[in-house]
Amino acid sequence: QVQLAESGGGLVQAGGSLRLSCAASGRTFSIRGMGWFRQAPGKEREFVAGISWDGDRTYYVDPVQGRFTISISRDNAKNTVYLQMNSLKPEDTAVYYCAASRESYRVPGTPAGYGYWGQGTQVTVSS
Repeated sequence: QVQLAESGGGLVQAGGSLRLSCAASGRTFSIRGMGWFRQAPGKEREFVAGISWDGDRTYYVDPVQGRFTISISRDNAKNTVYLQMNSLKPEDTAVYYCAASRESYRVPGTPAGYGYWGQGTQVTVSS
């Protein structure tokens, strides 16, 4: 099993920044990719950004390209995935989830490709 724990959400004004963290623990050797998703009220969960486990490949959806940055840190055997969010907009308001995938050769862009999920963290951007 893989356990994921997000942190870093909160309330920010439009144009501001937040950094989300996702600490991965457990059988992390099975992970091949990580993704950040978000879900706004009344909407489906959508892919935001993804990264290969080795950090070599990153992917973003168009609405966040150039504003969000996904990265991985391995410090003292702790594996943490970050989502740096800059120039935030009210439409970025949602619950943000990190997820881990065991699929090789690609970082999935849909929830079905991920077998492990964090509990979610709320991001609210006021106008």
